[in-house]
Amino acid sequence: MTTTLLIPGLLCDAFCWEATLARLPDAKVADLSTQDDLTQMARDLLEQNPGRLRVAGHSMGARVAMEMARLAPERIEKLSLLDTGIHPLKEGEPAKRAEIVKFAYDNGMQALADRWLPPMVWAENQKNTALMAGLNAMVLRMNPDLHARQINALVTRPDASAYLDQITCPVLLIVGRQDQWSPVSQHEDMLALLPDARLEIIEEAGHFAPVERPDAVADLLSEFLKD
Repeated sequence: MTTTLLIPGLLCDAFCWEATLARLPDAKVADLSTQDDLTQMARDLLEQNPGRLRVAGHSMGARVAMEMARLAPERIEKLSLLDTGIHPLKEGEPAKRAEIVKFAYDNGMQALADRWLPPMVWAENQKNTALMAGLNAMVLRMNPDLHARQINALVTRPDASAYLDQITCPVLLIVGRQDQWSPVSQHEDMLALLPDARLEIIEEAGHFAPVERPDAVADLLSEFLKD
C-alpha cells in the first residue's frame, strides 16, 4: 500500500491543500498540532502511515518531510518540498521567534494573523480578499500554545543540509517566485544537493504558493505524486 501524505506548515492545515486534494482525493493531510519537535513529528507520521509513502510538505511541513526521508528512506517513493529551506538556525533567530511567540500570547491570534500573514503573501495577492480571508480563518483555527510548540520545533530543527544529498528518491521542488521568506535561491541550493530533483517556480506567488496559485501547484503535485 502506498499513501500520499500532505504535510502543512506553521499554523497551517488542510486549507493549503484544497486544490491538490481535489485532484488527489485519497491523499491524507498530516496533523502536526501536538508535537514540539520536527524529528518527533516525522517519527509520528511514519508510525501513523505504515507502508510506502509519497510525501509533499509546505514550509515547516517540508522540513518534516525531509526528516521522514532521512529516518526511513526505503519507505519514501517520492518527495515534494514547497517554499522551504535547509539552513540551520540563524544567529538571532531564537530571540526573534521568542518575541513572536510572546506576541501571540499577549495579543491573540487575530493580531498574530494581521502581523504574520501579509509578508508571506505576494503584494498583489494581498489584494485578493477571499484569499486573505481564508488564510486568516486558518490562523484563527490555531491557538498560542500550538504556535509556541511549532515555533519550538523550528528553533530546534536539524540541519537538513547535512543529509540532503543522501535523499535519492525523486524530488519535486516548488517555490513561489516572490517568496521572500524561503526565496528561489534556497531552492536552487537544494536542487544542487539533491541527486534526483527538479525545480518548478510558480509565478505571481509568495510563500503561500499552494494557496496563492492553487491550480498551478496542484497540477504539478498531482502529476508528480500519482502512479
